[in-house]
Amino acid sequence: RRAFALPALAVLTLTSGSLPAQTPAGPQAAPAELIITGARIYTVDPNRPMAAAMAVAGGKVLFVGSERGALTHRGPSTTMVDAEGQTIIPGMIDAHVHLLNMGNSLRNVALFGTKSYDEVIARVVERARTAPAGSWIVGRGWDQNDWGADTRFPTHEALSRAVPNHHVVLTRIDGHATLVNAMAMRAANVTAATRDPAGGRLERGPGGVPTGVLVDRAMGIVNAKIPPATAAETRSAIIAAMEETAKWGLTGVHDAGVSRPVIDAYEALAREGRYGLRNYVMIAAGDSATLNHYLRLGPQSGLHDNRLWIRSIKISSDGALGSRGAAMLEPYSDEPSHSGLLLVEPSFIESVARRALTRGFQLNVHAIGDRGNRVTLDAFDSALRAVPKSDHRFRVEHAQIIDPADIPRFAQLDVIPSMQAVHQTSDMYWAGTRVGEQRLAGAYAWRSLLNTGVIIPNGSDFPVEAVNPLLSFHSAVSRQDEENYPQGGWRPAEKMTREEALKSMTIWPAYASFTEDLVGSLTPGKLADFVILDRDIMRVPDSEITGTAVVATYLGGKAIYRRTVPRTESGAGR
Repeated sequence: RRAFALPALAVLTLTSGSLPAQTPAGPQAAPAELIITGARIYTVDPNRPMAAAMAVAGGKVLFVGSERGALTHRGPSTTMVDAEGQTIIPGMIDAHVHLLNMGNSLRNVALFGTKSYDEVIARVVERARTAPAGSWIVGRGWDQNDWGADTRFPTHEALSRAVPNHHVVLTRIDGHATLVNAMAMRAANVTAATRDPAGGRLERGPGGVPTGVLVDRAMGIVNAKIPPATAAETRSAIIAAMEETAKWGLTGVHDAGVSRPVIDAYEALAREGRYGLRNYVMIAAGDSATLNHYLRLGPQSGLHDNRLWIRSIKISSDGALGSRGAAMLEPYSDEPSHSGLLLVEPSFIESVARRALTRGFQLNVHAIGDRGNRVTLDAFDSALRAVPKSDHRFRVEHAQIIDPADIPRFAQLDVIPSMQAVHQTSDMYWAGTRVGEQRLAGAYAWRSLLNTGVIIPNGSDFPVEAVNPLLSFHSAVSRQDEENYPQGGWRPAEKMTREEALKSMTIWPAYASFTEDLVGSLTPGKLADFVILDRDIMRVPDSEITGTAVVATYLGGKAIYRRTVPRTESGAGR
């Protein structure tokens, strides 16, 4: 989660006449709107893996191959781009994000990367100086595992003393625990008499008095008191989030657990032509009215010029490892009295799975602990026996800690493990303390899963992790953090190859969203979504991958992001 400085970028030459005149295209050749030459293109198309040039027309890839071939499609209005040796890959697709949460995090108090509780409090105090007394201060990103030797949850007292006159709600980095101050607890009537809700718990001190940390379903007790965002604030947050994703080379996301009002906001922006992203939406199953609404409508694909897909459903089976909410088969090694939390009954997963199969929807279930994964696979198995279907593409989101006996079941059930490689490099410092060394045999086990024949769509889970998808690419191939620790990688036998890692961010997320015929590779006829990078991530040393910068991001052949380079900087990319 550490920030890093981007290097100077190469300058693109954008001209209409920088290349010699070509013989007019023959009657069979379509004129291109855009031709890029002088590139090193990784197409992720097995029929033409590498190319030097590409032509685009009508928002789609017209040609990929040699410069000579591309120039046959040059017309009088074609824009010519000389990539000057830089690298092009298909537009990257993050297979698990929370788009609106990212937009909100840009507006709220950012606690990512804080190294102590004191630093968290200082950031809240700074915000309180300009916030009206009695208002709500919301933040996200703290992680007690980054605060030194003492990795226990914080208690509210220091926060309440520092900020006594504002309601404070600070969500942990994983989104599965919240720290609140005394004023927020009073607003929600949280006392020693408050019972733990099903699928949640209040951390407590002597006499059962709440400490201020609420885990999983318990978070809703206070969150329900936060004034809802206005429609204008929601729109603004969505737009800000899309602008942020474009900067990092993302052209598509799979948006996990989205409510109907947010989907309506997405559609409104898309109708206005202001939705610069391809979003595969996972409907939040927790609201039965929302779920029933979309099941009645049936699957909707490629809405608003291929901006939105509403044909999948999201359930959370358990919590997160960092907050000890992940459901484990045996107790936590560092809390022997606790085995995590199941957030829903297994029968609910099976019921929704049956309905999804009947109505043609995909079901994606968050499962982190080995029990959470087993319960989910069992529910899928039962549903598929009742409603047999071959191409369901059900997914387990995260699949972080799996009992080795359950690893083959993903392939046996045709279930896709949708994983976030960067979670491994964030969690590796303390995962063994949480679950013990023996259970790490099935932890973040990419190679073990790939060897069974499944694919692994990759992602970030932002804002849990940084937006930059190349952090997950680096994690996948090195099993190291941004400072290249540990030497040789953490449990290195589970690494991906670079080819697999590139697929995990392009064609595999496309397959996992039933969009492999539209995106995921630079193949003629597919949508022209691609990214220009300032270095070759397939050839530079592992240690240089995270320094790669996005030069430009294209969606449907149109640049949605170009990095501005100061006039004093120039030169070809690496």
